[in-house]
Amino acid sequence: MDKKKIILVGTAYPYRGGIAVFNERLARCFQEEGYEVVIWTFTVQYPNFLFPGKTQFSTESAPEGLTIYRKLNSVNPFNWLKVGRQLRKAEADLVVMRYWIPYMAPSHGFIARRARKNKKTRVVSVFDNILPHEKGFADRMLARYFMRSLNGGVTMSKSVSEEAKAIDPHVKLQFCEHPLYDIFGAKVSREEALDFLHLDPQYRYMLFFGIIRDYKGLDLLLKAMGDNRLKQRKVKLIIAGEFYNNAEQYHELEQRLDLSQQLVWRSEFVPDSEVKYYFNAADIVVQPYKSATQSGVTQIAYHFEKPMLVTDVGGLKEIVPDKEVGYVTEVDPLKIADALDDFFENQRYDEFVKNVRVEKQKYSWNRMVDALVSVSKD
Repeated sequence: MDKKKIILVGTAYPYRGGIAVFNERLARCFQEEGYEVVIWTFTVQYPNFLFPGKTQFSTESAPEGLTIYRKLNSVNPFNWLKVGRQLRKAEADLVVMRYWIPYMAPSHGFIARRARKNKKTRVVSVFDNILPHEKGFADRMLARYFMRSLNGGVTMSKSVSEEAKAIDPHVKLQFCEHPLYDIFGAKVSREEALDFLHLDPQYRYMLFFGIIRDYKGLDLLLKAMGDNRLKQRKVKLIIAGEFYNNAEQYHELEQRLDLSQQLVWRSEFVPDSEVKYYFNAADIVVQPYKSATQSGVTQIAYHFEKPMLVTDVGGLKEIVPDKEVGYVTEVDPLKIADALDDFFENQRYDEFVKNVRVEKQKYSWNRMVDALVSVSKD
């Protein structure tokens, strides 16, 4: 494609979170490759009663150099008709939509069908998930409705590709690994990070990062922290993220396992400008998920060149080569504790970091742009 018009439809500023960060970074890569790009984001993303966090909105400044319009109301079908008509008249060469939960299927599927009626615009999607972690009875039907509105889509893990093909064998897909989250600033020294976070430099730190939901397995990690081998080390776990479910169960585990001296709670949403301090304070990033597709947290860890521990679920093992850049363990507290004990006992940090620097080279944004353009073609 020569210089052509791209419209990204999905979460972006003033909304916060990983999907907004992804969409804004993807828009910049399209710009760098010479495309004309605008983002159409939400006027209403979720009704407040459906949103489990404290706020949907960012406290940061608007991103410079991006054109973002607030247009889409996810709950108002009259708005879908309007936005679909506007997309059709805009005659963009390519519309890119994000799909991460079935809740978005009715609005996105309707709008995509309207946009394509001009016979020019190609509509593709980046799929985070096909089926959600907390499944509902209509998920497959909604996913199928959305997929059949598209010219094609890009998945970021093979497990998502398999789910999509199982629901609609005719969907046109291309696979591309989740690119690096490289927009959180440059690395800072461990000393600077610990000073910013007011942490004791005599300890080594592990990091559990991101929104806290049941499927992310924080309970498994707390049980692993109760292992005597870890209790005897000068090691602490930083838990940085906002609760999207009941916090009490985790605090009860903390008390029952006597972990109060081993945990650093930062249970609030971490602004983009502070992400670098959490990752650079840590020796290893731990993702003890019970279910998963891919994860943006691994791509932040790659950017900051940090070893990782992930569990053997979804596409995580595709991203973290076991015993090379970190560990892939069973979904089991003992196995998680075994790996973490090995990491500190055998001083694996330097070895893993060296391998991370090599492995991270494959996760470029240009590959994602190429995949989206390629899958849009007949």
